[in-house]
Amino acid sequence: MTGIEADTMLLIGVVWAMAAGALSFLSPCVLPLFPAFISYITGVSVKELQGDKNTKLRSHILSHSVVFLFGVSFVFISLGAGASFLGQWVQSLLLGDSGLLLQRIAGVFILVMGLFVGGWINIPSLMKERRLQYSKKSVGYIGTFFVGLGFAAGWTPCIGPIFGSILLLAASDPGQGMIYTVMYVIGFATPFIVLSFFLGSTRWIVRYSGIIMKIGGAVMIAMGLVLFLGMMPRITEFLLDLVDGTWLAKLG
Repeated sequence: MTGIEADTMLLIGVVWAMAAGALSFLSPCVLPLFPAFISYITGVSVKELQGDKNTKLRSHILSHSVVFLFGVSFVFISLGAGASFLGQWVQSLLLGDSGLLLQRIAGVFILVMGLFVGGWINIPSLMKERRLQYSKKSVGYIGTFFVGLGFAAGWTPCIGPIFGSILLLAASDPGQGMIYTVMYVIGFATPFIVLSFFLGSTRWIVRYSGIIMKIGGAVMIAMGLVLFLGMMPRITEFLLDLVDGTWLAKLG
């Protein structure tokens, strides 16, 4: 494999990881509760959050959101590092350098989780909910950090299946595992920060969250098939041919 092909495969994985992070946040078990999360960590009522906000209030919301995401990132990145280390150890001990078996296992897992996320199969053990106890006072920055830790460690619905797919992807490609995990975190954090300023927009997105999850589930199924069938090198070659015009020349 050439350097360009490796970079293209990495780019595909990075785009997938960021999309998975955004999908985790936009899922029906996270997005509808987003205003409640912000209200809990800031001590500001949901009604105030959805109204006009002055600069001081926006700064307060943003700072708590960033600290919350630091807590989330700490857990996610730690798990990603662990998955990469485990994948590297398994490949060197049992599978050799190819890691084909791990890649196929990851493909099957991502495919099944895509069916679950899209709502085409039901896995009761993944449908447990976590609920917040509301507080009229801000939990403070240390408390916000620990709320982020707790969210990342214990919020099972939707995030578990999707992030589990990223962990298996990291394990199947240990050399790039941390990159995939960091990009997942960025994908999750970006809409979180943006919607912290536009909480009213969550109502519109929630209305279409079912469609968003079905599209995301279909993408996960496609990614799972690609990994299981070992088609990533072919897709990479196709994209490179498309970029340099070779594929279009063949059609002509």
